[in-house]
Amino acid sequence: MKKNIPNKLKILNDPIYGFIQIPNSLIFDIIEHPYFQRLRRITQMGFSNLVYPGANHTRFHHAIGCMHLMQKAIRVLRFKQVEISEAEENALCIAILLHDIGHGAFSHALEHSIVNGISHEEISLKFMKKLNQEFAGQLSLAIEIFEGKNARKFLGQLISSQLDIDRLDYLKRDSFYTGVTEGNISSDRLIAMINVKDDELVIEQKGIYSVEKFLIARRLMYWQVYLHKTGLVAENTLVNVLKRAKELAGEGVQLFASSALKHFLEAPISKANFTDETLEIFSRLDDYDVLSAIKEWVHHEDKVLSLLATMIVDRKLLRIEIQQEAFQEVYIAKRREKAMRKFHISEKDVKYFVFHQKISNQAYTLKSPIYILSKNGNLKDIAKASDQLNLQALTIPVVKHFICYPK
Repeated sequence: MKKNIPNKLKILNDPIYGFIQIPNSLIFDIIEHPYFQRLRRITQMGFSNLVYPGANHTRFHHAIGCMHLMQKAIRVLRFKQVEISEAEENALCIAILLHDIGHGAFSHALEHSIVNGISHEEISLKFMKKLNQEFAGQLSLAIEIFEGKNARKFLGQLISSQLDIDRLDYLKRDSFYTGVTEGNISSDRLIAMINVKDDELVIEQKGIYSVEKFLIARRLMYWQVYLHKTGLVAENTLVNVLKRAKELAGEGVQLFASSALKHFLEAPISKANFTDETLEIFSRLDDYDVLSAIKEWVHHEDKVLSLLATMIVDRKLLRIEIQQEAFQEVYIAKRREKAMRKFHISEKDVKYFVFHQKISNQAYTLKSPIYILSKNGNLKDIAKASDQLNLQALTIPVVKHFICYPK
């Protein structure tokens, strides 16, 4: 009998771009791998769904969308006589597909609580190297581009720069799912305007207004969505829940948790001891582990853990104040005293309920500029090429201070 060969050139239906085709069997096999399938269980925007109920899309959605945009970008560049080999095309698609594979549960929360000193980019690289072993070295060029070590600079800029494929997808996608229309950039128009000059990824002059809109959209999305005050409270409360759980686990207190979560709560995890075995355990850790644990911790006998968990589960969050200047120590001390009286907690534990930080938003930095290619072939930084005075202002970081405390 003839053996059936599975069709690996599948088509996925994306609500933003429509049909997305998987280009080859290697990429299909990478998508099918458990490491990548885990991204279905990692939300793209953490607890932003507590503010925007539609924001339930995942890192899986985002990665597939990025791969689709990368294919478009390659087609445009080839049409403009930029040489990109089949091997480079494949490597670019794999690199962008896997650029976020190292994100932990609820994206950034793990990096600030139970996994210390190692970023999601470094974990992504560890995953990529592990997959490279499994796929007999077929990811080597993708890893080289991802690390920015490839001789052709523009290939790395497609993966990571101020106008990279990652940003083109997440702004449009996050705008779609939150309903915040200010972030709805024209990724098609921007990709149609890209070119390469002196090995630098550039935008042709007629695309200048699309770049302006992109930068302004990014600024608005940060203040309106990514740094939304309720989102800040929720994310910091999640970080504090995990920190408290880790503190209790370190003291030998029994906590409900999946085996993967238990490992990260009980063992001190850092860059130095993040082994292949740690990576395997990390690959089993996702949003479901954290949420199911938090639901149980609502009933834990530790008052601090129980209160924090309840705040998340019931969406009874702390109050937040945001202002331009740093908060006075007298004001912070007053809030701490009130919280200690309200919850009958010690001075040592009040840090979980009253905390202050600063946030910063810089929509555009001059360190790695977006170049506009003029009709006479000259390159000019967008901040100088634009007649939009706002762009100069976008290069200045805006810093704000916030304090959270019980209502």
